[in-house]
Amino acid sequence: MRKIAFWLLAGTLATSGVHAQDAATQQQIDKLSGQLQDIVEAEAAQGKRLDALEHDLSDLRDKVNTPAVNNYASAEDLQKLAQQVREIDKKRQEDRDLILRKIEDLAKIAAAPAPVHHHAAAPVKDDPAATGDAAAADATPQKGYEYKVQDGDTLSAIARAYKEKGVKVTTSQIMKANPGLSPNTLYVGKTIFIPDPNAK
Repeated sequence: MRKIAFWLLAGTLATSGVHAQDAATQQQIDKLSGQLQDIVEAEAAQGKRLDALEHDLSDLRDKVNTPAVNNYASAEDLQKLAQQVREIDKKRQEDRDLILRKIEDLAKIAAAPAPVHHHAAAPVKDDPAATGDAAAADATPQKGYEYKVQDGDTLSAIARAYKEKGVKVTTSQIMKANPGLSPNTLYVGKTIFIPDPNAK
């Protein structure tokens, strides 16, 4: 069960790396991953203790069944040992349930849609509509479109596709509308904002 949970966790984390869109989500995933790793290690240690107790119990039973002078385990010793085994087994079951809940939390985080950020308009040199007061332009939400990056997309291909639809936008305008966006690191599934310079 521990191996299955660990590999399921590893698969979930690999998938979530593709879908996680911001630092906060990645930080939460890293935190949950660390907690899961601690739980898995604690469960492994408890499993070793349980195995040792079961071995001790087996030895005590052998001693009870083997006549020996002044060398035997009492029924009370056996009851205490059996109680310890039951407690450890109960704890291991609780840890297993906790691991499953954490994995479900990770799956929900990975499946959640990334937040879409709308950016304020900024005057652009090659934008004929960018006239007037710059401060007023910054305070007004920019008009445009949301686009989800597809496999094989480049900024220039995206800009060209929008130009064919009548939206005269440049790659520099797209980059200015998406701070931190790099033309060399477009992730499939990432949502970016395409400004429409001619929108009123």
